[in-house]
Amino acid sequence: MTAFDSLTLRRTLGQFATGVAIAATVDTAGRPVGLTINSFASLSLDPPLVLWSINRHTPSCAAFEANGHFTVNVLKLEQKALSNRFAASGDDKFAGVVWQPGLGGAPLIDGCLARLQCRLEQTVPGGDHLLLIGRVEALDREDGEPLLFFSGGYYELGRSAGGWD
Repeated sequence: MTAFDSLTLRRTLGQFATGVAIAATVDTAGRPVGLTINSFASLSLDPPLVLWSINRHTPSCAAFEANGHFTVNVLKLEQKALSNRFAASGDDKFAGVVWQPGLGGAPLIDGCLARLQCRLEQTVPGGDHLLLIGRVEALDREDGEPLLFFSGGYYELGRSAGGWD
């Protein structure tokens, strides 16, 4: 038995600053689906593996499992509205969004800071979430500032704290 509730856990985990990305794929009918994530992380450089998690009850979870490919579109500071759009529930989050199909048809959203095209390597159940591990098969990046998420809100980079000592 835990000595804290899920809201306390969520607020505590929110103290860890992250970048913001949109994970995307296409469903079995070829329709694009995606959601805002901040659970994205690098897993391995050799082989090139990344991971992120999705709530198992999210409607798009089945599409990510079935497709075999997904993209991770890392958002720029000026893409806050896009983050909000993909964080909300709705049927056609891609309406009006400029994108091209990548590997497996997974959407590559224009104007992102970085875009990774991944082949789904493995899924691992973890409580109410599913961990998706993907092998990076293609990538690209642009200059710009990242959109950051901390303590329930969006932030931009401030001053540098220095590099590795």
